[in-house]
Amino acid sequence: MNDVANDLKSPSSARSTPHTETREFRHFIDGAFVASKSGRTFENRNPVDGSLIGQVCEGGRAEVDAAVAAARAAMDGPWGRMPVTQRVELLYKVADEITRRFDDFLAAEVADTGKPVSLASHIDIPRGAANFKVFADVIKNVPTETFEMATPDGGSALNYAVRVPRGVIAVVCPWNLPLLLMTWKVGPALACGNAVVVKPSEETPATATLLGEVMNAVGIPKGVYNVVHGLGPDSAGEFLTSHRDVNAITFTGETRTGEAIMGAASKGLRPVSFELGGKNAGIVFADADFDAAVDGIARAAFVNCGQVCLGTERVYVERPIFDRFVAALKSRAEAMKPGLPQDKSTGIGPLISQEHLAKVLSYYDKARAEGATIVTGGGVPQMPDELRKGAWVQPTIWTGLPETATVVREEIFGPCCHIAPFDSEDEVVHLANDTPYGLCTTVWTTNLSRGLRMGTRIHVGLCWINSWFLRDLRTPFGGSKQSGIGREGGVHSLEFYTELRNVCVKYA
Repeated sequence: MNDVANDLKSPSSARSTPHTETREFRHFIDGAFVASKSGRTFENRNPVDGSLIGQVCEGGRAEVDAAVAAARAAMDGPWGRMPVTQRVELLYKVADEITRRFDDFLAAEVADTGKPVSLASHIDIPRGAANFKVFADVIKNVPTETFEMATPDGGSALNYAVRVPRGVIAVVCPWNLPLLLMTWKVGPALACGNAVVVKPSEETPATATLLGEVMNAVGIPKGVYNVVHGLGPDSAGEFLTSHRDVNAITFTGETRTGEAIMGAASKGLRPVSFELGGKNAGIVFADADFDAAVDGIARAAFVNCGQVCLGTERVYVERPIFDRFVAALKSRAEAMKPGLPQDKSTGIGPLISQEHLAKVLSYYDKARAEGATIVTGGGVPQMPDELRKGAWVQPTIWTGLPETATVVREEIFGPCCHIAPFDSEDEVVHLANDTPYGLCTTVWTTNLSRGLRMGTRIHVGLCWINSWFLRDLRTPFGGSKQSGIGREGGVHSLEFYTELRNVCVKYA
């Protein structure tokens, strides 16, 4: 299946509005929803207005132990013996059931994240469902290798490879695209025959929990898909990633957390797959299609309130068009209307939480203190009384800072960017590469030769030329340097979620 997630554009109409009732988010272990034995919970609040969505059960060692044991039992039971064709059929049913319950998933995702319905209905939920079909198709079509050889005694031997699941996979998920990025890992893990224990972000527990209902509805065996809610240190996150019966760990999130997980994974030499932080550069040459470049950089910097790992926080514009570009991007940023997710005119939602708002605003303060020219934004927008407790922040553009400035060096993960001029290709390549990160870049030019050169000269895992967030899910995805370890997508996901075993058969 060639599933292409094209640009982050809104559909013509919204399909749902958030739930408002308070609920309890329980763990999903061995096919059942269970509370924590400790009775401990934490709050899940709507970032739009600060209202209480519900209480989330906090998992400890007991819940992690139970989930890992259930996953291990599933591997030893019918799931471990199930033929690929039957697994593929079940995963197609999972995708179809998510689609059938589209409005439920949409409401849950929007309530947790506050993002506009127009965005979530176009990207988060459709892609979350599609991930199961994409990897179901990959696993049923991928070939392995076969070799014949002569043996010393004059006979022959046939060597052939088989793919076997790794076992129990710990899936630690982020909060910015909760369903999409969780199923991006769970889809291939299950397609390959593994069982999973998912630890969603404490900020976004809803869709991972709801997916448990889908698994039961379509007949996924008990223990194949498990969810344990909780925090990081001394909670579900730490207990899961340090659990000796977990065979591999996949994580999307900030680099510092990835380093901690990698330390835990070293005990037992368990493999990891990480997509981590970034400080991605956007590069606009003077010969670019100007309007397309403005549109692309605006989305890369501001969509999902800047909470996209692949987003652009450093923008470099060739000097002849610098002033014009800054003015055009300023107009785009100021036209993004904050508001309720279900309002069709809403152009930007809130940040995920008050805690993250404080972090982003601290960077806004640092930019001001270090002498930035604030082109637009730099603070909190005026909101109606009923929304003032939400985590709202203004899309912000800076100029005039040196490359050593804090907001030019450190990942902010908010709707902001610094724009600087450049004069030559060599100069901008150096600027783009001058970072410990290497996740992605977006380059805008009508010069084909230059575009091809940039694709090889920028030290990133993914380089877009004249586009952004255009993804063919068969292609390799991941970061270099401190932005990640490993590659996912298409057959590249199979390299992590399976092990290749060689079978050697000697015959006369």
